[in-house]
Amino acid sequence: MSADTAGYPPMTLPDNLLISHSGQPRFGHFDTPITELGLAQFRYRTIMDKPASMLARHLHYKQFQFVSICHPDWQIGIAIADIRYLASAFCYLFDRRTAHFEEIELLKPLSLGVSMSRSPTAGSASIAGKQRISLTPQDYNWHLSLSGNLLQGELCLLGAPDASALALCTPTGYNGWTYTQKHNALPLTGQLQYRGRELDLTQALGGYDFSAGYMRRETSWRWGSISAHLPQGRFGLNLACGVNETGTTENCLWLNGHKQRLPAVNIALDRQQDTAPWHYHSEDGRVALQFTPQQKRQQQLNLGLLASNFRQYCGVFSGAITLQSGEKLILDQVPGLAEDHFARW
Repeated sequence: MSADTAGYPPMTLPDNLLISHSGQPRFGHFDTPITELGLAQFRYRTIMDKPASMLARHLHYKQFQFVSICHPDWQIGIAIADIRYLASAFCYLFDRRTAHFEEIELLKPLSLGVSMSRSPTAGSASIAGKQRISLTPQDYNWHLSLSGNLLQGELCLLGAPDASALALCTPTGYNGWTYTQKHNALPLTGQLQYRGRELDLTQALGGYDFSAGYMRRETSWRWGSISAHLPQGRFGLNLACGVNETGTTENCLWLNGHKQRLPAVNIALDRQQDTAPWHYHSEDGRVALQFTPQQKRQQQLNLGLLASNFRQYCGVFSGAITLQSGEKLILDQVPGLAEDHFARW
């Protein structure tokens, strides 16, 4: 496995571990996903360059996994996050035709009873309550199992054994790192019910996000995501400001399964006006998009030691993106997601 040289020297990986034999993570874009993080080998140090305690090694590690299912008529978002002091999860359905929005949130102090996948290609993340959620990566596919009050079903997001997934690790803060793996506009198999009513998946596409690492104590990000059908085919988009921006970015698009890197973008929004448009722009003009919010999933927690101000919006994107070939993709009211998040963890 090799890594892209964007901002980092070329390298050849002897195995699929993220943490090298030196005890430090490998940085850059990877040709194929990491199959094992190798956390036990990470030499975590304090800001004074002393070996961190076992308690700090445990508490400072964060991990979250997210799956979105996008249909022209509805949007589903599902997440499990483990920040050690607390684990949380949510699932929601937004009906675009009626503007109906329904969600379930789960909180587990000290992450009791919660498991997380050991890598983006193996293991299982699960949480149970009024809604049971299980996310199981298996090689390049992600299996989703749901049971409970809101959603029920078994789904599989079908990946591909090539370089199409976004796989990236960057330095975070003074002594940390963040590994992110994402893939959008994936075809689906399986069945899904909302409140016992079968949902038609023939036009639905899926996307996933596996992010883990030793992130900043206080961090924030803005984000945009699309999984939709365009006249040119299956289209996926991931744009972000924050977290993975030390030397390179996680911005990319997928068209019919083929990935293209995108430049850094500025994401501008008005936090005082929930319905005001967001603007996504790159300096070179390749990305020029506007996002119009329609509905949101929000969480505000301020527990002193921990805090979260989270807003994930369902809405539509319009504008243009220029491909590497010079062709312009025109987006006109294309369904997607946007997110604004502050965390103290």
